[in-house]
Amino acid sequence: MNTEGTAREAILNHIRLALQDVPAQEQPDAVVVARDYRRSESAPREEVIERFVERVAEYKVTVQCVEETSLQEAIASACAAHRVRRLVIPPDLPESWLPGGVELLQDGDALTYEQLDTSDGVLTGCALGIAQTGTIVLNGGTHQGRRVITLLPDYHLCVVYEDQIVNLVPEAIARLGDAVLRHRRPITFISGPSATSDIELNRVEGVHGPRTLNVLVVRARTRIPDERSSLRQV
Repeated sequence: MNTEGTAREAILNHIRLALQDVPAQEQPDAVVVARDYRRSESAPREEVIERFVERVAEYKVTVQCVEETSLQEAIASACAAHRVRRLVIPPDLPESWLPGGVELLQDGDALTYEQLDTSDGVLTGCALGIAQTGTIVLNGGTHQGRRVITLLPDYHLCVVYEDQIVNLVPEAIARLGDAVLRHRRPITFISGPSATSDIELNRVEGVHGPRTLNVLVVRARTRIPDERSSLRQV
């Protein structure tokens, strides 16, 4: 018996029943959606950044605030601390980020799953950081590479610039609209290392992504712009 096909048909039938009273000419944007939830909040930048660092650290993540001039040194130190010898990097990563003494596996020619799985870690930037939840967001933009390179390696070292940090989740969603609607990129929300729990609530890390997450928050007035059309998707 094809239970998968049966389940699929059951789900589709539920959807058809739910749509029976919807006029055929009605479009999604014709329905008014209440937006009375909190969409922004005035707070000093220092407070927002401090909240982001605190919330990220609550997920058992090592977070370090560094000056842009010492970023390369901080990356090299993090790699040494985690015994990273083979490091996956997106093809557009700035030279000023690249650590010495590490074999760099550039994903420009699309590394295989085996190469990614046998690497010691991955170094990327991000699209946004969310202070409210301590979440890092990837959207396939500048310095992030393909989504898969942040899923298979066991260690993820992520660089977040202070001006990429927003306060609330709705602010982040608003900023991600272009990546989704225009570029059709996959969006990844990272709140700590990958983890799951079994039926007895025993926590297991590293099942669906990196077991270890390190974050470097860069104090900088400016950063390299997000060239939204420059990167590929999975």
